[in-house]
Amino acid sequence: MTLRLTELVVAVGGHDRAAFTELYRLTSHRVFGLALRMLGNRSTAEEVTQEVYLQTWVLADRYDASISSPMGWLMMLTHRRAVDRIRMDRSAVEREMVFGHLHLGQDRDVVLEEVEQSHDERAVQDCMDALTPLQRETISLAYYGGRTYSEVAEHLGAPVPTVKTRIRDGLKRLADCLLGPDAE
Repeated sequence: MTLRLTELVVAVGGHDRAAFTELYRLTSHRVFGLALRMLGNRSTAEEVTQEVYLQTWVLADRYDASISSPMGWLMMLTHRRAVDRIRMDRSAVEREMVFGHLHLGQDRDVVLEEVEQSHDERAVQDCMDALTPLQRETISLAYYGGRTYSEVAEHLGAPVPTVKTRIRDGLKRLADCLLGPDAE
């Protein structure tokens, strides 16, 4: 079975749809099973499974049989995606709890908040326009697109350290722009 799965992954790397369908048919029950065991939620496990096979389609040309078996590779991808989802969900819950504790029972001026939000968004957009095109694109992919450094690097065809530098320099320029020349 490992030999057949290896052949399929290699074919998927060449964007063979029939091979992808067969790979999915032969392995999806295990990928979904691992995701479900880790996440404990059927719909979230289905989403993670879908993400794993999308990632498989994109990364299959980089699969190295000398490092792991095809099933081991798929399980590694599944484990990483599930851990990312757990961390993301935990982080969201923690942010909501902190926000709730900070704002519990406080009166709010909704109109003022909306005006301030609109003003802040406009200021950020104006400062984004002041960045270099590469900084703007890199920051947009990372912060507005929700991509990791690695995903941004892959999308731009640039090394991860270059992406990190662009983001760091761009954020510094954004901060300088937003805080003004007198802030230090």
